[in-house]
Amino acid sequence: MTALRAHHRGGPEVLAVESAPVPVPAPAEVLVAVHAAAITFDELTWEETWTRDGVDRTPTIVSHEVSGVVAEIGPGVQDFQPGDEVYGLVGFDRDGAAAEFVAMPATDLAAKPSTVSHPVAAALPLAGLTALQALVDHAAVRPGEKVLVHGGAGGVGALTVQLAAQSGAEVTATVRSDTGELVRGFGARHVIDTRTDTFDGAAYDVVIDTVGGETLDRSFGVLRRGGRLVTLSAPPPPGKDTEFGVTATFFIVTADRRQLTELAGLVDGGRLHVEIARTFALADGREAYESGSRPGRRAGKTVLVVRD
Repeated sequence: MTALRAHHRGGPEVLAVESAPVPVPAPAEVLVAVHAAAITFDELTWEETWTRDGVDRTPTIVSHEVSGVVAEIGPGVQDFQPGDEVYGLVGFDRDGAAAEFVAMPATDLAAKPSTVSHPVAAALPLAGLTALQALVDHAAVRPGEKVLVHGGAGGVGALTVQLAAQSGAEVTATVRSDTGELVRGFGARHVIDTRTDTFDGAAYDVVIDTVGGETLDRSFGVLRRGGRLVTLSAPPPPGKDTEFGVTATFFIVTADRRQLTELAGLVDGGRLHVEIARTFALADGREAYESGSRPGRRAGKTVLVVRD
């Protein structure tokens, strides 16, 4: 099969489109014929991209969000049959979906949203699961609460804004681009462009931080006492939660079929919009990863189209 692989650690410059063996599904796994794979620019910096249990696992195939069709099922799989349209999240320490085929546990897949294309479906798993787990599993957002979402135009941030607004929260989002109207359309009641304004001076019940760095540090000061901070970029600084009287949580998203099914239902019901910044052919995979550092990139996910 054709795949986008890296033989040693590095940035987009180490990626090459080349021939690779078709994976064989193990027991409880499914072989998916990939139609589209969404990318996360930072994945080339993740340790799991290059090692498993401390052991080098190169050459590695990148991209961990997939939409496609079941090509083969491994022993013990009863939930899917060849021909089923599926989407899901590939484990970060496994070969990914930037290839014509990917093998993955059946439990990490769900039925694809039926009303959208494979590229749109592929852009949903990582961002959608992260947003849902941040809001529900970790922040436990309740109707009427004031929620601040940093990076509201990003892949995760845009879905977080939508899901938070649908939960009945009063949502404020920060952006660093001309995407204010887009984010208001997602349900944000207030949008702060941090190029010209500051998010300081308010008191929020919940902050969901997709940005990190100085933004994370300053976020403690805008939470009411007893508030909840969920950060997605890096663990919070030790001791700051106690200093400000808040709860601070960092987590890494995990695949969850029930939540994937919930997200697909929201998409099919017209309640969740998935924004795509740009699509690239698999043959242009290196350029797709390079596009993350270019100025003027649109809001949303970047997706590799593997099959039409």
